[in-house]
Amino acid sequence: MTAPTLIFGWGNPSRGDDALGPALLDAVEALRDAHPQWGPVDILTDFQLQVEHALDLEGRERVLFVDASAAVADAPFRAEAIAPAKDSSFTSHALSPQGVMHVYAEIKGSAPPPCTLLAIAGETFELGEPLSPAAKSHLKAALAWTKDWLAARPA
Repeated sequence: MTAPTLIFGWGNPSRGDDALGPALLDAVEALRDAHPQWGPVDILTDFQLQVEHALDLEGRERVLFVDASAAVADAPFRAEAIAPAKDSSFTSHALSPQGVMHVYAEIKGSAPPPCTLLAIAGETFELGEPLSPAAKSHLKAALAWTKDWLAARPA
């Protein structure tokens, strides 16, 4: 059975702060049983977004995409509603969340569910590095925001 809420995080846990997406999902998973008010939530993680992930949006009421970002100037994170877009990632091996939404709209012939992108500020992305101290702090702030987002379930 498909849960109405999907949280999809991606990144490489072996590349320092690139692990922020999967780390947030691990934290949500650890808290899920203590928060039945969130309702059913599916959690999905991968190293990168791909065309096949468009099918993971099917049957959802809302989706939260979570990734690390070196481009978040106003740390600790940025959360924003996103829309389908046929961007430059459309023809590459890895897609943007907007590209995944675009693929969904193309193959399903309908709009994807409402999607939000949570970009958590990261600083170091070197192979073999752990999460940086700043990333750990940003992760805590992003988790607090995510808990509020989950509690504000659609009617």
